Amino acid sequence: MKKDKILLDHGSGGKISHSLTADLMLPIFDNPILSRLDDGAIFDLEGKRLAFSTDTYVVDPIFFPGGNIGDLAINGTVNDIAMCGATPVYLSAGLIIEEGFSIADLKIILKKMASAAAKADVKVVTGDTKVVPKGAADKIFINTSGIGTINEHVNIASNRACPGDKIILSGSIAEHGITVLTQREGMNFASSLTSDTAPLNNMVGLMLSASNNVHVLRDPTRGGVGTALNEIALSSKVGIRIYEDKIPVKDEAAGICELLGFDPLYIANEGKLLAFVGPDDAEIVLSAMKEDEFGRDSCIIGEVISDSPGKVFMQTRIGGSRIVDMLTGEQLPRIC
Repeated sequence: MKKDKILLDHGSGGKISHSLTADLMLPIFDNPILSRLDDGAIFDLEGKRLAFSTDTYVVDPIFFPGGNIGDLAINGTVNDIAMCGATPVYLSAGLIIEEGFSIADLKIILKKMASAAAKADVKVVTGDTKVVPKGAADKIFINTSGIGTINEHVNIASNRACPGDKIILSGSIAEHGITVLTQREGMNFASSLTSDTAPLNNMVGLMLSASNNVHVLRDPTRGGVGTALNEIALSSKVGIRIYEDKIPVKDEAAGICELLGFDPLYIANEGKLLAFVGPDDAEIVLSAMKEDEFGRDSCIIGEVISDSPGKVFMQTRIGGSRIVDMLTGEQLPRIC
């Protein structure tokens, strides 16, 4: 592995991406807010608790079944704020557009952004546009940043997983990554799969209204569920056990993953969340999640254990156990 150049692997959300952030960027910008390495920054400002997050979207192709780069960008930042336990309020949108890009396509993307913002009940209140020469970018890249408010009783962070916590997944996995991959490569499977891109802030609001014992929230985007669980295990210094037969994967997604040699645990999702909840409140939170349109298939997939801190184990369907490591390398570049 070359150590003097940036590779696609650095954008994977896996081990190499984590190293880029933790070993290079964090020491340079180190401060107590950043060092938590959560989905967004949580801080107090004039007596109010706020969450702030930013993300940049370079997905290829920019149009795919279930959405396009526009609603993906809005939903992604809405979800990152929600994973802090915050209610998203305002967003910014920055566009980097390649010279020659179709105005008609730009209108489609902007309208999709507007409808996604309306569905999530947030407002895009500022933005920026840059145009670069043809060949200096690939069609269009979008950056969205956002800010949200946090209620007093909410305390969500990746280092708060506790032994005994139940792990809840809000639905089936791998749909976004597989949808984008098949469209990119022109694979004509007889499949009805679409991206799962969706705003999760309403679901999070229901969860936090139901219980004060939600400890960790995470949307498993790049690197998938497997990598997200590893990051939480490392941050909280706990072990995690999940059960293969409890993890929902649609037959179409599972079949394509098997054909192409991918593990669904490491495929990106854009409309799912993981929740770590105190055991006494797990069923209450699960019921609240199922009230939301994007949480109807929520289920408990595992629990936090006190031994093997920093490790994730999966009990297989045949009764064995294997380590679920953090993603190594880049399975699917430019997935979000």
